[in-house]
Amino acid sequence: MARQPTYRSETDHDAGPADEPAPKPRRDRGEPDDTPAVGTPDAEFENSLRPRRLSEVVGQRKVVERLSITLDAARRRGEPLGHLLLDGPPGLGKTTLATVVPRELATDGGDGEIQYTSGPALRAPHDLVAYLTCASRGSVLFIDEIHRLPPAVEEYLYSAMEDFRVDIVMGEGTGARTVSLNIEPFTVIGATTRSGMLTAPLRDRFVNHERVEYYEVDDLAEIVRRNAVKLGLTTEGDAAQQLARRSRGTPRKANNLLRWCRDFAQVHSETGELTPTLAARALEMREVDALGLEDQDRRYLRTIIEAFVGGPVGLTTLSHALSVPTDTLEDEVEPYLLRCGLMQRTSRGRVVTPKAWDHLGLDRTTDDSSLF
Repeated sequence: MARQPTYRSETDHDAGPADEPAPKPRRDRGEPDDTPAVGTPDAEFENSLRPRRLSEVVGQRKVVERLSITLDAARRRGEPLGHLLLDGPPGLGKTTLATVVPRELATDGGDGEIQYTSGPALRAPHDLVAYLTCASRGSVLFIDEIHRLPPAVEEYLYSAMEDFRVDIVMGEGTGARTVSLNIEPFTVIGATTRSGMLTAPLRDRFVNHERVEYYEVDDLAEIVRRNAVKLGLTTEGDAAQQLARRSRGTPRKANNLLRWCRDFAQVHSETGELTPTLAARALEMREVDALGLEDQDRRYLRTIIEAFVGGPVGLTTLSHALSVPTDTLEDEVEPYLLRCGLMQRTSRGRVVTPKAWDHLGLDRTTDDSSLF
């Protein structure tokens, strides 16, 4: 089992005053990070559905093939895996791949050893020391949101990753001295949704860099079917395909929809089975349409079409019309609509495409050229 470091209370820290306020976490631009907090029911639900071995991972075939070769070579040499950086939007399996790695490296067929932390949780170098000194040979230190590491912590991590050494300052003032400790060779696995925010020195220390992409519908359907078995739910016909098509290419969303459909089936089905008809009713009640759009997404498109004749319209104006903050529109609504080709960002503002009119079942009464 993984050994977790023991945290001290805020009043026990020696590096600063006890009443020092915690830094306010930064909000990154782009895809929203909907990773469940550790220890929450959603996180436990995800852990119960995650594959335990690389052979059980569905999708990401190129990434899995390259990782399989790298892991096999490390096992044959008897060395720790080179540091690994996993990059991609949230919900695509970066944490899942990280948990699989120590199991694949374990020589006794066990779970291996892995420690979990995140960039925002490591506020000072002494927060990182506990993890580094607990690491054993070949163990894994998984750092989620690694692009949010404070500069001081990031620089402290350099020597640990490259030379497997940490420098600890003992004492204060003129009597202070630095003690250099050698640590066991280990593997850092970093996960990030914003690889461009990583500094070049940190990014270059990762020997392996893998980018995870959105999943195909068939792969998501297979994930839904496998996880339905784990949940004790029987799926019939194309029920799994219906959930897959509405999951936006993201396994986490597919699992969330599966969880809702399981609850719906237990209440509304005498047999407890998820049939295509029952799945359609459950997703309709959840207000998720055939393309995976939710109510807020459709309101966004309808507002541009009905209030602004398809656009262009400025983001601030659109925010006021919807009574939704601009960062919510930019981070949560627009990325998927852009990916589906339902809207565009232009120098003049936001505009919807003909595909959006057709999806909403609206007639285009204006000339198409006026939309762009």
